[in-house]
Amino acid sequence: MEQRRHWWNGKWGRLARRDVFLRVDADRWHVEQRAGGAEGVSQFYEYGSAEEAEETVRALLEGPDTWRELSPRPPSGWTPPV
Repeated sequence: MEQRRHWWNGKWGRLARRDVFLRVDADRWHVEQRAGGAEGVSQFYEYGSAEEAEETVRALLEGPDTWRELSPRPPSGWTPPV
């Protein structure tokens, strides 16, 4: 599974932090909504197209939070160029 995009609501702490991830695995698109940081609780959604997944992402990012897009993690074993 490849992570394509990641958004964070800009808040720190277990009670305030929220993340939204967009991932793809072959022809299936996955959206994860996580509340509470790395050890938080997640909800998962699966779609057959990028458009459907992106529609869910747009809905999840609505509201008063100031969402920031973060860069996806590089693949394991990746080393930066010299």
